[in-house]
Amino acid sequence: MPDLHLNDSLIPSLVLYSDLAAPPAGVPAKLAPPFGYNYPTMHPAYQQNPAPKPDPSPSHGGYNPPGYQPYSQVLTLVWDSESVSFRKRCVKWLCLCFCSLSRLCLSCHQQAETLRPVNLLQERNILPPKHTPPPEPNLSNDLRKVNCSPDTFRCTLTNIPQTQALLNKARLPLGLLLHPFRDLTQLPVITSNTIVRCRSCRTYINPFVSFLDQRRWKCNLCYRVNDVPDEFMYNPVTRSYGEPHKRPEVQNSTVEFIASSDYMLRPPQPALYLFLLDVSHNAVESGYLNVFCQSLLDNLEKLPGDTRTHIGFVTFDSTVHFYNLQEGLSQPQMLVVSDIDDVFIPTHDSLLVNLKESKELVKDLLNALPGMFTHTRETQSALGPALQAAYKLMSPTGGRVSVFQTQLPTLGAGLLQSREDPNLRSSTKHLGPATDFYKKLALDCSGQQIGVDLFLLSSQYSDLASLACVSKYSAGSVFYYPSFHHIHNTAQRQKFQKDLQRYLTRKIGFEAVMRIRCTKGLSIHTFHGNFFVRSTDLLSLANVNPDSGFAVQMSIEESLADTSLACFQAALLYTSSKGKRRIRVHTLCLPVVSQLSEVFAGADIQAISCLLANMAIDRSISSSLSDARDALVNAVVDCLTAYRANGSNIQPSGLIAPAALRLFPLYVLALLKQKALRTGTSTRLDERVFSMCELKSQPLQQIMHMVHPDLYRIDNMTEQAALHLNDSVIPQPPLLQLTAEKLTREGAFLMDCGSVMYLWVGKCCNETFIRDVLGFPNYASLPSNMTEIPELQTTYSERTRAFISWLLESRTFHPAFHVVKDDASTKTSFFQHLVEDRTESAFSYYEFLLHVQQQMSK
Repeated sequence: MPDLHLNDSLIPSLVLYSDLAAPPAGVPAKLAPPFGYNYPTMHPAYQQNPAPKPDPSPSHGGYNPPGYQPYSQVLTLVWDSESVSFRKRCVKWLCLCFCSLSRLCLSCHQQAETLRPVNLLQERNILPPKHTPPPEPNLSNDLRKVNCSPDTFRCTLTNIPQTQALLNKARLPLGLLLHPFRDLTQLPVITSNTIVRCRSCRTYINPFVSFLDQRRWKCNLCYRVNDVPDEFMYNPVTRSYGEPHKRPEVQNSTVEFIASSDYMLRPPQPALYLFLLDVSHNAVESGYLNVFCQSLLDNLEKLPGDTRTHIGFVTFDSTVHFYNLQEGLSQPQMLVVSDIDDVFIPTHDSLLVNLKESKELVKDLLNALPGMFTHTRETQSALGPALQAAYKLMSPTGGRVSVFQTQLPTLGAGLLQSREDPNLRSSTKHLGPATDFYKKLALDCSGQQIGVDLFLLSSQYSDLASLACVSKYSAGSVFYYPSFHHIHNTAQRQKFQKDLQRYLTRKIGFEAVMRIRCTKGLSIHTFHGNFFVRSTDLLSLANVNPDSGFAVQMSIEESLADTSLACFQAALLYTSSKGKRRIRVHTLCLPVVSQLSEVFAGADIQAISCLLANMAIDRSISSSLSDARDALVNAVVDCLTAYRANGSNIQPSGLIAPAALRLFPLYVLALLKQKALRTGTSTRLDERVFSMCELKSQPLQQIMHMVHPDLYRIDNMTEQAALHLNDSVIPQPPLLQLTAEKLTREGAFLMDCGSVMYLWVGKCCNETFIRDVLGFPNYASLPSNMTEIPELQTTYSERTRAFISWLLESRTFHPAFHVVKDDASTKTSFFQHLVEDRTESAFSYYEFLLHVQQQMSK
């Protein structure tokens, strides 16, 4: 086929005409002249009104349009013509016909497959052997190429219903999952005096606007026509003038602008880090201080920032301790404040010091800290007063406070009492905070651009439901290490070390705000994540990090019948660690549909499950855990009932779902068995609350690993169908269902749960695998607390480590690793993730399907 550079608007309605020299209106015989000033003709997908329906062809009812002739006669006309240029035009036109037909057939095939009825009670093996990519929106190739990555921006429905009534009919949630500050290998950064935005809705110019001519563009969200500024006429990439449609802002759906002073309320702040360290007896016994100090020493040079970066330290037990690290001192000076009811703050300049100027004093303090409190007998914790002191210290500038806590706060403001009753571990009363102290302090911090991150390293109940508020409302993060001990819990120590390395070195944005805009007629009504809502659509993020995710719920307020596309745009304004004000913009484009079948066909089941998880967490706190669980089950029942009621040719017997939603019941069952939402009293309260925090603040990929882990058999991996990357061979074992039926005592199985990995070894596992991969002669010699795979120079070892490294390649935080023997007590942790199996208090997958079917018949 010749290399065609024709616009898709030239593609006819798949009807061939004999009068090729003068085809009917709307079907040009040759490439139309450029529109306006050397602009390509507008693509139909850019038009805001639906395209007219094509004339019926002979294959649709036998109607022959005037001038219609069989395909062979058309070819005869083409090749009999004496004009070479005429032949070329006709061949190009015919090729476009076939290209259009091919795309249409492919699209129809994909939609037919996603709508294929699946009887869930009969088709047991519904889990695909490999991870399937997110559903691709049914857009033209041109729009697909420039659309936002699903790793950044994902919608629960890739086909947007025209009306709220149609959405209600589908009984599916409409919402967005965002990962706005994630690490990117390629990011167009634009430096311009003029950032082009819609004068009405303030949307940033993006690939989905339409240029009416060289001087005007129409907003794709509110449809206002805007002028193109003179500066925008110059393309800095091609160094050409007069082609605004080729600028990077219009060629990329994710861009970052260097912001001007118009986007600053004050000069950009420096990177400022304050570490708040628990040094009570409990903290010293756990040994976390040694791990923390060594990790910070190892990564001190890698802290994000520049020559203005400042750092400070505060320690606390029953009193609060400050450290003077001012340049010129021979050693750090410690100041103890015992009046915790009104903490006196010494001179700020001596406590928050320039890292470059005071680096040696900082290193001296970190080397000395672990030994300073070795013999302490202080068992009390004045966390609240220490946080109040941190707020006073940081208020003039803003920055990040990193809190390390090992027990329940027992003194001063914010003190807490133990609320854990083994019989009330799922009580709504205990899932919410016991005091509003930490929320109020977080809101004060947010107002002064201070983000608070919490590391809880505790072997006992610490009321995370209350403590987590200080991070939730200041846009911080929560890390939890239950039963942490630097000697007795090797897996947790290793995870803490690796988490710290990532935490200390990952990029950070300060004094940030994020706004999400959408096409006129759509509206955002609920946000999920860690932030403070400053106005109806503006999120205040004192700090923003690349590992946090957000979710929003949406509704359709006005009919979208007059548009063929819906667009969403997230704009994140922040200060980089080097003091630059930047705006990161992501734009997502999706088709609008009018048929219920198209809504079902475009369902993104992973995005739907993650949004429902967020909604269920809110419901469990505001109402009750049982209400949240019922709502999840009802979501499946309602959706499948809607499909049955409106689908065609569906057998009344069985439990039928469209292929696009075949995993919906499985994912909901997995959610019901998550620590956050499971019933019973076996789950400790802090562990339940932490699971809730993770579901509310993690990106989609991490949530899905938590909810439905990946299970592989790895003792028999071969190079068949392996990936070959950078001279490495990466085996690709198939995904297995999460049921004990898939386990054998002769095998070894790897389960990837996101934040933890288990390697379960059967009693009769091949001794060659045990020797060559785990480094022990046989099963009996395997230790029960093995937490890593040794590097052995064997084929088995290299193959296994290559596969695990490949799984971790896109993971920002390193998971804890456990080798689990078939007869060890630790196997309970492994088996609780086999979500398809029955437990004492929960259905098996098949039983759950029967329960859903029963509910549908009521």
